[in-house]
Amino acid sequence: MKKSILTFVAIFVAFIAVAQQEVQVESGPVLTLDKDIHDYGTILQNGDGVCHFTVTNTGNEPLIISNAKGSCGCTVPKWSNEPIMPGQSTVIDVKYATNRIGPINKSVTITSNATNSPTKVIRIKGKVIKPDEAEASPIMESSEGAPTVE
Repeated sequence: MKKSILTFVAIFVAFIAVAQQEVQVESGPVLTLDKDIHDYGTILQNGDGVCHFTVTNTGNEPLIISNAKGSCGCTVPKWSNEPIMPGQSTVIDVKYATNRIGPINKSVTITSNATNSPTKVIRIKGKVIKPDEAEASPIMESSEGAPTVE
């Protein structure tokens, strides 16, 4: 009988410990993105290569983005140095130099004081074509308003 009671108490204590761990909220700044990848689709040479990533601080302390670095000189991010307060958002603009013809597959590494992901990699992808190649296909608007080819 004593063994049964001790077993029950041990299981009950273990259950309470697990339940408390699930309730604990991560303390500190937490970086949350609206997307990890931006797909330009097909974009015209020398077209608008700017896209936007929205960063939200879902934590409980200010989030500070200390750096954002493109994988090469053709991918240039811009961001605010101001702290992002809990619940607030900011935008990282990424400009890709669309003067090169061919596929796009680049990354931007974001460095911050986030407790969930101090280093976060976001990507851009797509394909740049010459304007005369686009004449054969109708031009469409991408989700961000940049001309793309169907």
